[in-house]
Amino acid sequence: MQKALPVFWKYGFARTTLPDLELATGVNKSGLYSEFESKEALFLACLRYYLDTRSGGAFLVAEPLGWDNIQKFLEEAPGCALDQRGCFSVNSMRELSGLPPEARKVIVDSRAKLKRLLKANIASENPKMDVDVVCDLVAVFFSGICIEANLNTDRSRARHKIENFMQMLRAA
Repeated sequence: MQKALPVFWKYGFARTTLPDLELATGVNKSGLYSEFESKEALFLACLRYYLDTRSGGAFLVAEPLGWDNIQKFLEEAPGCALDQRGCFSVNSMRELSGLPPEARKVIVDSRAKLKRLLKANIASENPKMDVDVVCDLVAVFFSGICIEANLNTDRSRARHKIENFMQMLRAA
């Protein structure tokens, strides 16, 4: 999965071919199919693996809860240890209609968990605005900054946008 994940990340589900996966993993077609019944099953395993091992969520459970946790989480979003850009889950949402149905459920469940964590951090700050509204704004900003990371590798620009966004949130 560690070798297949970057391939799906780079090409997306639809454009990833079995020869791409064979080349990246060093495992032939029959070996891949003996471990995973299909490309869909391998993609789903990679998605689950990514969601289980990404580090950003740990920021959102750190005590004390609050804006600092959200800022650290957002700063982690544009890149990752796998030398890929953005967030694999967010990138995968771009092709939701072509993903295996179970992948859609995994992504939706992951987003719901993310929103619960964001909401707890936001609520701890007692914002003037409605907590759910602020939570939605943060979730959309997170998706946007992840997608934008695919276009621009300059993390300093992303950090500047995050700082401005956090300044706005703290005033909200």
